[in-house]
Amino acid sequence: MTNSTENTAIRPFRIDVPQADLDDLRSRIRAARFPDELPGVGAEYGVTVDYVRALAEYWADGYDWRAFERRVNAYPQFTTEIDGQNIHFLHVTSPEPDALPLILTHGWPGSFVEYLDLIEPLTNPRAHGGDPSQAFHLVIPSMPGFGFSGPTKEKGWNVRRVAAAWAELMRRLGYTRYGAVGNDGGSMVSPEVGRVAPENVVGVHVTQIFSFPSGDPAELTDLSEQEAAALEHLNWFWEKMGAFNTLQAQQPQTLAFALQDSPVGQLAWNGQLFGAAVDADFTLDNVTLYWLTGTAASAARFYYENARVEPAAEPTTVPIGLAMPPEDFQTIRRFAERDHSKLVHWTELERGGHYAAHQVPELMVADLRTFFGSVR
Repeated sequence: MTNSTENTAIRPFRIDVPQADLDDLRSRIRAARFPDELPGVGAEYGVTVDYVRALAEYWADGYDWRAFERRVNAYPQFTTEIDGQNIHFLHVTSPEPDALPLILTHGWPGSFVEYLDLIEPLTNPRAHGGDPSQAFHLVIPSMPGFGFSGPTKEKGWNVRRVAAAWAELMRRLGYTRYGAVGNDGGSMVSPEVGRVAPENVVGVHVTQIFSFPSGDPAELTDLSEQEAAALEHLNWFWEKMGAFNTLQAQQPQTLAFALQDSPVGQLAWNGQLFGAAVDADFTLDNVTLYWLTGTAASAARFYYENARVEPAAEPTTVPIGLAMPPEDFQTIRRFAERDHSKLVHWTELERGGHYAAHQVPELMVADLRTFFGSVR
């Protein structure tokens, strides 16, 4: 994984965006040209003008990027080069000597931001009403092509290459025994970390398991009512909301011209998958991160690369646990067990949606403690 010419140094990093970049962003938002919209159709044709305009107005006149910088800069951040790619990551160690290391991976249109609410209770449970024996060291990277990792420089950064980079990152940090956690694209990367380094990964915890019918009609003959409803919802999502996946898997570069040039375009494209389920600051923390780092194209390319990955020939063998939020697509257990030989933990969360670590951090903390308590 490490190239002979690669700089393997781990360098401290701090967010400090030039004020000129923030001024330029605000001026572009204020000069935005909004599209027309048919009356009374709601979101039938896509994200609504009312939704985007309200966020854009707050973005220009109320949102505080500097507050976000201060919050993140309170934690140790670093960059290093792996497989020719810059990697940005938070590395927050626990005061507890026997803490278990975890690497937490985001997806699109999210970022490392979604895990910020987990840092304190996971690293320092003693200060948050938890058992100190359930403490964790946290490594929270920005995926290659996302955020402060910066644009990718070559083809091929798919889930498996990212997983191999994460195994190298953990080795470079001195961790030989650790867990992998993921949401969205991170729920695809984290099981692959278990494939890459099964001797090091004690368990994988995700919020979705992307296991679907193989096309064999026999798989669908005896679905339960719950399974049939989950499959129907999944089909609805891809038919009504799957444009982002199709376009980014086919022509990410074409899309990127609009996103790179218009912050309101970036807001609408990313914001369609945030919606009212999360607060405005969370949406704008993520969208501003994409804008300021110029990673619209490279983040979208993640879909292009993954669309060209051959399915794994064998199930994963590392213990895997699922915490499934009710307001997200529902994993179908029979397909998950087909693809993962050690699906040992299954939690249906009481509340929460696609960004559960931000929406219901207390539930996620509890489930992470329970799962890794059983495998650590």
